[in-house]
Amino acid sequence: MEMISSKNAPKAIGPYSQAIEVKPFIFTSGQIPLTPNGELIASGIREQTEQVLKNIQGILAEKGLTLQDVVKVTVFMQDLNEFTEMNEVYAQFFQDHKPARSTVEVARLPKDVKIEIECIAAMRCNG
Repeated sequence: MEMISSKNAPKAIGPYSQAIEVKPFIFTSGQIPLTPNGELIASGIREQTEQVLKNIQGILAEKGLTLQDVVKVTVFMQDLNEFTEMNEVYAQFFQDHKPARSTVEVARLPKDVKIEIECIAAMRCNG
């Protein structure tokens, strides 16, 4: 088991890692719309979703992976009435790749953001 840390995503704001590698999988912690500098993106769901997915890309890149290697995504949203807008941004990032996904509405998220996303990616086996 190996901890993964990327300068292309915000530092963990608690006692956890950005991600953990347990070959052949990478498990990301939930990402919220903080920039790598720790600045909160407080605008709408579209902008927040975009920042969260950029953070996930940054973490995966530490191990040479992309969103195309993601096999499972869990999306936590403060308001499912914003699902369509979130889904449009999500689709732009994942394009034709369609990992398994769960989306749930929650009462509250860290820093009162609108969205948090975690994922599981699979490293490709050589051979």
